[in-house]
Amino acid sequence: MLYSETVMDHFRHPRNVGVIEDADAVGEVGNAKCGDIMRMYLKINDGIITDVKFETFGCGSAIAASSMATEMIKGKPLKDALTLTNKAVVEALNGLPAHKIHCSVLAEEAIKKAIEDYYKRNGIEYDKRDFPDCESCSSCQN
Repeated sequence: MLYSETVMDHFRHPRNVGVIEDADAVGEVGNAKCGDIMRMYLKINDGIITDVKFETFGCGSAIAASSMATEMIKGKPLKDALTLTNKAVVEALNGLPAHKIHCSVLAEEAIKKAIEDYYKRNGIEYDKRDFPDCESCSSCQN
């Protein structure tokens, strides 16, 4: 079987789908090659992600990766969410086919873009090296 039961569950029953109208942060990333676009919305209170929603236009793997990533950061401090890697998302999904790994990279990048947006909106200093430059990252070049 190409996809794990966990991937199929998050694809068929994605968690945290939707928009947070009064979001404290929004991050959007896309991969022009495959057409996947992800947008993450965060509600943040005292540095804790109290709510997270996503909108993903893309394949089943992109939807599953978005869903799993939101589950992994909900209720976590921003500093913990920043350490979420695409590898951790893939592991939590019990694997993705090699040609779909970029979907987990997009989920990681969308979260980081949202956190960067939060820092910018609130005048919080941050290290730019902690955040992706989506236009030049290797996952979008493949």
